[in-house]
Amino acid sequence: MKCDILTLAGLWNSGPQHWQTHWEQRHPCWTRVAHRDWNNPDRDEWVAELDAAIADCEGRPILVAHSLACMLVAQWAQSCSTLKVAGAFLVAPSDVEAPSYPIDANGFKPIPLERLPFPSIVVASSNDEYVAPDRARAFAQAWGSKLVEIGPAGHINGASGYGAWPEGFAMLDDFCRDLNP
Repeated sequence: MKCDILTLAGLWNSGPQHWQTHWEQRHPCWTRVAHRDWNNPDRDEWVAELDAAIADCEGRPILVAHSLACMLVAQWAQSCSTLKVAGAFLVAPSDVEAPSYPIDANGFKPIPLERLPFPSIVVASSNDEYVAPDRARAFAQAWGSKLVEIGPAGHINGASGYGAWPEGFAMLDDFCRDLNP
């Protein structure tokens, strides 16, 4: 399988109006990493699925994650996998340690707060119902990620009006260009 981009949807998967879905339709060579149970994700199972998807790639892929999948990337980075990725574009990381998180965290706690061993960017909203701005900043700082705060954008998903999200695609394009000058 050839892949440069692996998209990682969050809890409940990304529906037809989500920017990840729009971007995948625009770039059919991108691969959404499948998960067995989008409603009740299990960390260990999901980390293994991500590791297998990375192993299927010919080179080092770029991970494009949303919501809980940002935590998946951080968990995978701690998994001692020998595989490598080129970088990670992390949008609206969910705070699974918050009391208001909508499901059992199923192994995603505690949130890894070690520096990621690859370049990364965190895109955050000032009014995301799944992560407070100070927590998104703390994640970005701990992970060594560049932080981009885009103002009041909800959870940066289809329900928040972020369908094709051309501004986000431009950020990803810039990130990719910086990885491959």
